[in-house]
This record gives sequence, C-alpha cells and structure tokens, in this order.
Amino acid sequence: MEMASIVNQYYDACKIKYKNVLLPGHLKALNAMQNCRTPSAGELYICCTKCDHTEFRPLSCGHRNCPKCQNHETSQWIDRQQSKLLPVLYFMVTFTLPYELRSLAWQNQKKIYSILFACAAGTLKDFGLNPKNLGAETGMTCVLHTNTRKLDFHPHIHAVVPGGGINKARRQWKKKKGKYLFNQKAMAKVFRARFLSALNEKKLQIPKAVPEKWVVDCKRVGKGISALKYLSRYLYRGVISEKNIISNQNGRVTFKYIESRSGETRYRTLAGEDFLHLIVQHVLPKGFRRVRDFGFLHGNAKKLLFLVQLVLHVNIKIIKQRPRPVFKCPCCKSAMVIIGFYQRPYEPG
Repeated sequence: MEMASIVNQYYDACKIKYKNVLLPGHLKALNAMQNCRTPSAGELYICCTKCDHTEFRPLSCGHRNCPKCQNHETSQWIDRQQSKLLPVLYFMVTFTLPYELRSLAWQNQKKIYSILFACAAGTLKDFGLNPKNLGAETGMTCVLHTNTRKLDFHPHIHAVVPGGGINKARRQWKKKKGKYLFNQKAMAKVFRARFLSALNEKKLQIPKAVPEKWVVDCKRVGKGISALKYLSRYLYRGVISEKNIISNQNGRVTFKYIESRSGETRYRTLAGEDFLHLIVQHVLPKGFRRVRDFGFLHGNAKKLLFLVQLVLHVNIKIIKQRPRPVFKCPCCKSAMVIIGFYQRPYEPG
C-alpha cells in the first residue's frame, strides 16, 4: 500500500477529527507525503546522454517522515558511523520515559526531548568517568525514538556505546570487562533524579503519580554495526515502511509489526483518519535533530577520536562520498542527466 493514496483518502477526515491537536508540522508532513513523486512536487526534465531520449520525472518530497524518501541520506549516515566504529564490544542502552510523563512530553516536545538527550548522555558520561565503573571518557551515538512497534507515542533514547573509554592523560584505552556496561538500576536512579530536576529548572509541572522505578535497559550488540543499521531505519524515512501496510478497506487501515517480546508478527487495524494521526504524532518539531553524537564521537572531538583510533590501531579508511543514484534511460539503459526543472503553477482547490 502506498502512503500517498492513504493520505489522499483520509486527509480531510483526519483534519476534521483532530483539528484541535494537529500542528502545522503535522499538516506539512501529510502534504509532503501526499504530493511525493507526483507532478505537484515538481518535475525534472532529463535527457539521455546517448540516445537523446527526454522525459519528465516527478521529484521526491524529501520530507524526513516520508517512507519513500531519504534512502540516500540514510546510507550516508551509516557510512559516516561505520567510519567511527572501533574494534571493541558495543552496548545499546535504552532510556525510557514512564507512561505518566508522556502527556507532558507531548505538550512540550522540544523541551522534553532536549532534556531526554542531555540526561541520557550525561548519565552515561558520568558513569564512565567514575573510577569504580571505568574511569575514562566514553563516546556514544544517541537516537530519539518516539514510537513503540505498534506506533503508540512512547519517547525513548537509544544510545550505542563502545565498551570502553579513553584516558587522555595516559593516552590509554580502558576496556570494559564483563557482560554489562554499567549497572542498569543505578543508571535508572540517576537518570530519574536528573530528569525530574531538569523539569523543575524548566518550571514544568511534574505529575503526582511519577513512579519511583524507571527503566534503563542495557544489552550487548556485538560490533555495533547491527545496532546502527537498526536505528537508521527510522532516522529519515518515518516510523513505518509501506511494505508493512497490509490493507486499506472499508475505511480501515491494517499494518503489521513484530512484537518485541515474542518475535511474532502482529496486526493492528484502525480507521484511516486515526492511522494518519498515529503516523503524524511522531513528526518531530521543526529543526529538531533526532540523532546526536557525544563524547569522543562528537563532531567537534575529531582529535580525540583520532587518538582513540591510534591507541586501538584502527586502520583509518578515507570515506568516499556515496554517489546519488542516477536516472536510467528506458530505451538504452544509459545514465540520464538533468537539464531543467518544472514546477506546475498553483491551482487553488
């Protein structure tokens, strides 16, 4: 099922039913998905370099929540992250907001998501610096997810962390021993205290029923590349793939997902307008970055990363810019070049 056809069918019903909660960013995302790869998004005039065949090709919308777009950007991100991978064991640490705070997070997304990043990264950094745990500076790649596999609103941070850290003074890599990175329960206590303290500083009202125990999950993920590929699925292409949308019949949309505990395929059916609202509630505020690097993996810590690579005898490879896919001529299969752009004039509905 194509997302564009679903948006076309239920767009008006969604606007009417959710007019009080739909934000401008949500409508912009729906409009982009609706027009993606149609003449309304603009067209490229392309020409074959061998047989002189010419034609118009519709543009992609380029929206980061469109399931059809941003595949090239995803591949580029994986390339950049692979260039930073170290020959060590990796861990994935997940920091989850409890149910009682999700309403507050929805109403103050930029503030809460920023606090979530800061507290998760700060907790990991300080646990690494603690001599009882590691006594070294760590690095991490953090990704914000706002959805469960059923696509319900559920903000959490995934952090991919190498199992060790660098002691800059001694120019020494300190390897993390054992099955666990740091104690999960201890991290959860620190994370909870810092998060609630940050809410007070921002003068955000904390719900009375906030639980005493929060959840921080930590597991080994091998060399790290598998975890990065898992996280990359939702960076630039929305929260659902079109291949997971099973049917659209009688005003109801059905999609499938993999249940995390059992590993079994499950199905969820919703009214079309409810399905669209389920999708757009995961559209992040304008300009907000879903992925961030910290510690020696931060973009401003290239010298420190080079020191880590030097200590671990990493064979540094030069990253070649991944070329964008080219248009293929339908006649001779040769590469086609872009010679112009055409935007259809606006036609008011």
